[in-house]
Amino acid sequence: MLNIPSELFSLEKWKAVLSYNPFEPLIFNSGFFLFFFLVCLLFYQFLVGNKKARTFYLLCFSLFFYYKSSGIYLYLMIISAMIDFYAGRYITVSSSAIKRKLLLILSLTANLSILGYFKYTNFFIEQINTISGSQINALDLFLPVGISFFTFQSMSYTIDIYRNHLKPEEKFIDFLFYVSFFPQLVAGPIVRAADFLPQIPSEKKLIRQDIGKAFYLIILGLIKKAIIADYISVNFVDRIFELPARYTGLENLFAVYGYALQIFCDFSGYSDMAIGLAMLMGFRLTDNFNAPYKAASITEFWRRWHISLSTWLRDYLYISLGGNRCSKIKRYFNLMVTMLLGGLWHGASWKFVFWGGIHGLFLVIEKYFNIPEKIAGNKMLRLAGIIITFHLVSFCWIFFRAESFSTAIEVLDQIFNYFHPEVLSQFAEGYTTVLILMVIGLFFHFTPEKIENKISTLFSKVNLFTLSLILTIVIWLVIQFKSADIQPFIYFQF
Repeated sequence: MLNIPSELFSLEKWKAVLSYNPFEPLIFNSGFFLFFFLVCLLFYQFLVGNKKARTFYLLCFSLFFYYKSSGIYLYLMIISAMIDFYAGRYITVSSSAIKRKLLLILSLTANLSILGYFKYTNFFIEQINTISGSQINALDLFLPVGISFFTFQSMSYTIDIYRNHLKPEEKFIDFLFYVSFFPQLVAGPIVRAADFLPQIPSEKKLIRQDIGKAFYLIILGLIKKAIIADYISVNFVDRIFELPARYTGLENLFAVYGYALQIFCDFSGYSDMAIGLAMLMGFRLTDNFNAPYKAASITEFWRRWHISLSTWLRDYLYISLGGNRCSKIKRYFNLMVTMLLGGLWHGASWKFVFWGGIHGLFLVIEKYFNIPEKIAGNKMLRLAGIIITFHLVSFCWIFFRAESFSTAIEVLDQIFNYFHPEVLSQFAEGYTTVLILMVIGLFFHFTPEKIENKISTLFSKVNLFTLSLILTIVIWLVIQFKSADIQPFIYFQF
């Protein structure tokens, strides 16, 4: 006789499973999400032929996903979507230029107010206390997961309508689905309405090639995030950055390299999974990474790293400031403002502003000396550019990762003044697994696109049972490598 666990019928158990738990957010690399998504996908197959039914079904799942990530703060996303939906509609029908601009300002103000209150209030309180000597208490604020992503995504919709680049969506349920679509909701990519909204009514017919590529991306993303990034973080990088003075300069340097690899594997791994999950449901998301450490300049790096954010900043901030349609001095100013605000977007701290400012300074220098143009076509200069760019980016990552400026300075001080290369053999012996995983991570990053396409094609030729078996093996490996607690994605905090 089949023995069914009594917990399966426990109301309290299911209540706990379906309720928001701040200590157990619903994230891609959790076992619960994988199980829940498979159940979601199973029922989705019966609705896929009905546009209204599948949209409503995926919308409900997306809202539940965000509720499991941020609780009642789900309402913020819905409010943001409602404001932008109706602002976009009235911008289109309004014949008055003043009314159109006021509606746009309303949309931007509402979104930036939501973002500013939850993300930057305590930062501003801290600055006021520092400047005035006052003692205003910080507020007990919860930062909703992915708030920077869905506000930027929603804002771009009204801006595109205002610029006459997009017609407004007629149905609010479709627009809310666009804003809340769960694969990219909490950490991107930042999807443009013009790219996503036309996909909603289109026929969803999965071909074998799409299924194979989707599985390939999900498996690759899991390996990058849950095996490489998490293991390197917990067992090496976090230890060094917590107390850099306790370790030699060589260990600190490898920790910097490790973090450069960790943040790439973590974030690109999320993007890979997001794109793969969306593909299994018949939706296409834009690529968010293109081997950023192959960049031969900082300019090229930002064309390869977090592509959806860098293009958003270019199209909606840099161009709005004047872009290249102005004097060189004004152009450099526009670049600096864009990168400073891009840094602030990442976090309410001066270290992020500083990080963005350094990148802005590098971009200005490159434009002044026309470095990208001079490198183009010269293999030796390009190779040198890749090495230099990687180290410049890694230098910037120190300020991004460190808890404070003082910690960042400690890391640099250890590297330049207490390097101790003689500990290399001991280091290699003590961190063998970390170094092996770093090599594997570098292999994934520098794998030529042709080989990636061949592997993806190979996955497309494999039957579903074999794909499921490979995924099961990867999940088993994740369990073997994972720490006691599931590590959230780095960009969740933004």
